[in-house]
Amino acid sequence: MKYQWLVLALALVAGLFARYMMDSNDPEVAREPYYPMNYLESGTEVIDLFAPEDERIRLVYFGYTQCPDICPTSLAVLSAALKAIPQQQRDKLWPVFISLDPMRDSADKTAQYAAYFDPTITGATGTEQQIKSLADTYGVLYIKNELNNSEIKYVIDHNSYFYFLKPSGELIKKLPHMASPAQLIATIPIITSSITE
Repeated sequence: MKYQWLVLALALVAGLFARYMMDSNDPEVAREPYYPMNYLESGTEVIDLFAPEDERIRLVYFGYTQCPDICPTSLAVLSAALKAIPQQQRDKLWPVFISLDPMRDSADKTAQYAAYFDPTITGATGTEQQIKSLADTYGVLYIKNELNNSEIKYVIDHNSYFYFLKPSGELIKKLPHMASPAQLIATIPIITSSITE
């Protein structure tokens, strides 16, 4: 009887081990590791989007580096707004561009792309799950559309907003895509004065 239990226990362990080995080779089960959505990569650094010790308002835009029109326009608008406001207001902002295309946008590529528009804009990316979590949190809609006979393979259609966030990540306000920086220039002092003073 004692040996029967031993045989059953060994069979159970062997079965669990075999299942583990099969699952680890199954692409549906062997997923990317989990990272909190606020820890993103920018260049060679890891940034904490919700770092409590950084009291600046986050001014976030979601897009991707191969976006043909809306993203470059929006980042140009953001850059123009940053150049137009006083330094005191700029010091209270942390502008961040977050890529919706982590498959193609590396941390280096995203950082360089954002800095092209303004050196104070942090370009960041993460895992697909991190980006999805951030997008879901703030209502960012995006979908990958395959392109036939195209070198870029696919585009990502997405809505276009500027998101003002508290250091905790709480949404303060969002502004839709615009062709002029005027609305951003008018909104920034209201947000920074009401939150940080």
